[in-house]
Amino acid sequence: MMRQLGIKALRPGPSGNENEPNHANYEESKANPWPSYPDPLVLNDGHKVITPELWWKVRRPQIVEDFDREVYGRVPKDVPKVAWHVTVTEREFVGRTPVIASHLVGHVDNSTYPLIDVNIDMVLVVPATASGPVPILMMLGRPALPAPTQPNHDDLDKLNAALRQLLARSDPSIQAILDKYPAYQPIKADEPPWPFGPYRPPVATAPPGVNGSSTDPPTNEQLIADGWGYAVINPASIQADNGAGLTRGIIGLVNKGQPRHPEDWGALRAWAWGASEGLSYLATNPAVDAKHVGIEGVSRYGKAALVTEAYDQRFYMGLIGSSGKGGATPMRRNFGEAVESLTGGEYYWMAGNFMKYGAREAAFAPKTANDLPVDSDELIALCAPRLAFISYGIPDHGDAKWLDQQGSYMATVAAQPVFQLLGAKTLGVSSDYHSEKMPSFNTGLLNGQLAWRQDDGGHTDAPNVKYFIAWADRFMGHTPEQ
Repeated sequence: MMRQLGIKALRPGPSGNENEPNHANYEESKANPWPSYPDPLVLNDGHKVITPELWWKVRRPQIVEDFDREVYGRVPKDVPKVAWHVTVTEREFVGRTPVIASHLVGHVDNSTYPLIDVNIDMVLVVPATASGPVPILMMLGRPALPAPTQPNHDDLDKLNAALRQLLARSDPSIQAILDKYPAYQPIKADEPPWPFGPYRPPVATAPPGVNGSSTDPPTNEQLIADGWGYAVINPASIQADNGAGLTRGIIGLVNKGQPRHPEDWGALRAWAWGASEGLSYLATNPAVDAKHVGIEGVSRYGKAALVTEAYDQRFYMGLIGSSGKGGATPMRRNFGEAVESLTGGEYYWMAGNFMKYGAREAAFAPKTANDLPVDSDELIALCAPRLAFISYGIPDHGDAKWLDQQGSYMATVAAQPVFQLLGAKTLGVSSDYHSEKMPSFNTGLLNGQLAWRQDDGGHTDAPNVKYFIAWADRFMGHTPEQ
């Protein structure tokens, strides 16, 4: 990619270790070398956007084009179709609520290049007793079914008898061992007999973003208890989280195993594409309220969640956790994670063209973050007027200063005018991102479709989940079934 772009050397990114001589800047006085962010309501020709029609028909497409070309890359027009298959359906419990849990695989048609196989991994869990379709929060992370229901004791006895016979027939020495232990059962019951029928412990596998030290129930329990469902989709099954994987995964499949071109998509955009394909499946499931599906992620998956909501207007809401650069934090801010952090180590998240903004020696004039035609305030603005909840923790508990919580708040403030133009409520503060003060932690700005809350937890959005659910319920007009 550097050869394609004419780049001979990149500027090194800063160290996250404050004891290193090249450590990242954490002084607010030095954080704004380029204090003015691109205005989402100013057209490329300099005219102001004053009507929703002008936003939808002209300005929004301009912003999307700039992000496509220079930041996240273009989704190819010939991406193969995805065929979804349900591999497992179980009646389980999440907390004390009965649910129907399904494991799904989305096979991407690879008939044009069979050497690369892409199978999107997703789990869907919905309340078993819901009287109609339920809202869904799709979470980016590793899918897992809730703890599976175990066979009752009669069925377990039959399984054990069959296993003993199979083992005995497989090897005479195993037959001798089984003869020594006639009461041995290959599969043991997890619990003693339960007086009210087969015992089902109220335990569920927690999805991504759960804070182990939190006193709140796990995220999936909170969602199910409120009458939502949830899905978990695995980004790694869509595109690997490393540069070596660019010739494989969905990017490699479309490119038939060849390297990318400068405007081709990176992993963030590929993950967002996969989430959109997951939403396309959910829209066919009668248990899902397809008009009220949200996207959630933390850290790099927080970046991907914001990119997903920004691009795909079918997503009704987003919970964007600790996303940093490439997500809600302005590229133009010099605080913690830098553009050079992305053009170097995490170049594969972005379009190849993005590397130009971290070049130290190249065939073209030097470029910096200030040369980018867009920034994170415009990415947030692309979500308008849908629900966008920007979430962070605090550095003292592990949500590192590297993520620049202050910068993300500034970008959220700067995105407000687009939400207002489209008739949505915002944070309830002015849109002067230079002067507005970030609220103290545990003080949520949750009265509008654009929301902000910094909790007192770490690198997780789990402490904000209960606030997110109540906030989203209010705008959806959703109340849990009794």
